[in-house]
Amino acid sequence: MIVNTELEQKGNLFPSEIVNYKKDVDTLYFTTKNNVVLQLTVVRDSVIRFRYATTGKFENDFSYGVTIHASRGYNFLEVTEDKTHYIITTSKLICKVEKQSLQVSLYDALDLKLINEDEIGFHWEESYEFGGDIVKMSKICQKAESYYGLGDKPVDVNMKGKRFENWATDSYAFGKNTDPIYKAIPFYTAIQDNKSYGIFFDNTFKTHFDFAHERRNVTSFWAQGGEMNYYFIYGPKMEDVVANYTDLTGKPHALPPLWALGFHQCKWSYYPEANVKEVTNTFRDLKIPCDAIYLDIDYMDGFRCFTWDKNYFPDPKRMVKELEDDGFKTVVIIDPGIKIDLEYDVFKEGLDKDYFCKRADGPYMKGKVWPGECYFPDYTKPEVREWWSGLFQELIEDIGVKGVWNDMNEPAVMDVPNKSFPDDVRHDFDGNPCSHRKAHNIYGTQMARATYHGLKKYAYPKRPFVITRSAYSGAQRYTSTWMGDNVATWEHLAIANNQAQRMAMSGFSFAGSDIGGFAEQPQGELFARWIQLGIFHAFCRVHSSGDHGDQEPWVFGEEITDIVRKFVELRYQLLPYLYTAFWKYINEGTPILKSLVLYDQEDTATHYRSDEFVFGEQILVCPIQEPNAKGRRMYIPRGKWYNFWTDELIEGGKEMWVDADLDSMPIFIKEGAVIPKYPVQQYVGEKKFDEITLDVYYKKGKEVSKLYDDAHDGYDYKKGRFSLRTFKLTGKKEEFILQQHKRGDFNADYSKFNIVLHNLPFTITSVQIDNVEIPLDDVKNGGTKSILIDKEFTELHLFGKK
Repeated sequence: MIVNTELEQKGNLFPSEIVNYKKDVDTLYFTTKNNVVLQLTVVRDSVIRFRYATTGKFENDFSYGVTIHASRGYNFLEVTEDKTHYIITTSKLICKVEKQSLQVSLYDALDLKLINEDEIGFHWEESYEFGGDIVKMSKICQKAESYYGLGDKPVDVNMKGKRFENWATDSYAFGKNTDPIYKAIPFYTAIQDNKSYGIFFDNTFKTHFDFAHERRNVTSFWAQGGEMNYYFIYGPKMEDVVANYTDLTGKPHALPPLWALGFHQCKWSYYPEANVKEVTNTFRDLKIPCDAIYLDIDYMDGFRCFTWDKNYFPDPKRMVKELEDDGFKTVVIIDPGIKIDLEYDVFKEGLDKDYFCKRADGPYMKGKVWPGECYFPDYTKPEVREWWSGLFQELIEDIGVKGVWNDMNEPAVMDVPNKSFPDDVRHDFDGNPCSHRKAHNIYGTQMARATYHGLKKYAYPKRPFVITRSAYSGAQRYTSTWMGDNVATWEHLAIANNQAQRMAMSGFSFAGSDIGGFAEQPQGELFARWIQLGIFHAFCRVHSSGDHGDQEPWVFGEEITDIVRKFVELRYQLLPYLYTAFWKYINEGTPILKSLVLYDQEDTATHYRSDEFVFGEQILVCPIQEPNAKGRRMYIPRGKWYNFWTDELIEGGKEMWVDADLDSMPIFIKEGAVIPKYPVQQYVGEKKFDEITLDVYYKKGKEVSKLYDDAHDGYDYKKGRFSLRTFKLTGKKEEFILQQHKRGDFNADYSKFNIVLHNLPFTITSVQIDNVEIPLDDVKNGGTKSILIDKEFTELHLFGKK
């Protein structure tokens, strides 16, 4: 008898009409005639989760991306139905689920306007090669809708008309529009008619996003396996969408130590010890501030992780201590590949405990990386993460290393076509066994997580500092990041600017690029311009391959050295401002960098701007991104802004030319801002100072600024030992008031503020501090007006005349 053995190729499959509905507190279940189930969960009034099963049964509900600390709960929930729809109403959203097709549309609960709607909505295709489904979602692209996010994609900030793939990839010397590269962050934000929403597609398989590329009125996302499982996050302000996504996937577990926000120097590689000391000594001799020096793979014995090459570094503990005495924290690289060597303790222990990844049929996953043939820990297994964290004891607790840099963790494998593990490699996935197709995109994040817990344990009571190359949504809980192996070109300077903005609007603010470019060699002008951009990124590090020459700040001649020093000193002056922005990020999820569209979405002129950004809340920055420039045209957002260099007041809402020779760059301060500044230090903690500066920019009207402070390391701030100062500024024609409110128990070393008043429109005739008049002799009333005042003042009141 002849049997037809061919599988029926069914193509796209769709839900049919709803035949059953049930509600379980905050979760609704809609079951269709063909056994598709939509599980709709109201997470918050503005956050709804949509999860689909095609067989009537859901997989175990597990996510590496969503944190257990995410806010949950809502103020109002009502479910009704009419002839054609089930209607779910919260205080922020109305969600309609169509009875015939399971298609979804979402409306603003206040003005009833449509925000987002399915095109053909959820559909799927059976995967005959791997089993399971290829899951798909298509939505209508509304008129003039724009899209942002997706992490480190090297494209302009607005993604309209583009298509992307999320598959963490070692992408050496990537270029503009290269896709995919190192990170997989399946979250985007959209804006239409001044309403912003976000979609987080929590699926770790290879995912794809199409933003009206294939069809101009349709945006879609799909995955090569797993569930259609996404969160719809409503603003309507874009900043609230990003903050709510960051809350969902997790804010950093701790503030970074302040030194981690300083300037860092790195190269592949600084060795032997004499070379490291030569570099660090030159920083101090030339008085260029620097807080961290990095050791790349050559510090190891044959590239074996957790070892030292005793020829290059005969006494690492002594060296690390001497560097620390000179103000340098040592950061070392650790890769996932563990060299196959039975004489090597780390390999032997991992082998004995069966901690390495295996192929489908049982043999270990073997791949070539820097040490040669290696096995790779399965960081998706809790016992492996615990073991890995324990391996840091000697490095951190004994030798005194202060930070760890995880590289090659996409995971990267050399000399194979796909640059990574084969699909059939097996992973534990925290008790949800799966293939590498599912675990690939979170491998690097789980490595960084295990590293973070090792540092947290052995650096205690100090705070951990980790940096990773590969990341999935939620990695920001544990680690900082950089954008991978870029190139010393002007195009890459612009790419770095866009990537840092995109990462910030993807919930990951602690990010920066390899300043100057990793591959090839920058000219001095490019290096200077890159430094100018880099000091406004939360992570600020020079890093180069070393193959093309040196890339320290002093190798490009005296003129460039002076420019670099000037801007690195500015970075160190602005540390209290950056630290305050970081505090806001970890408390409220507010991005440290704000693309102009994030800063002012109502102004449609911002929707396609990629160069300019706001650093923190009140500093506008625009890097110079082409050679031989004496300035550039840039867009100034609405409102009034002071030129940082000249104090000229500019009315925004327009594009204009800004002068910026090589020793300058366009920087503007929002009127009414109070900008805290430290004195210049060569490293964090070098000096104890009795006063800090408050640069106060006059505004006719009111403005609020904040200054957060604590011990800059350790965890006492979590017990209330912090200070949060709120400054309320009120400016009138012949009067100026600055009020301060402080909360928290921390008392900083400094006792005074030097208040520098910018553009005060009157001559001061009398001064009151906390309702007590002080002599005018205490006020500098000339060109730059300033007052030295006790830091615990509650009100400064100036009277004057024009």
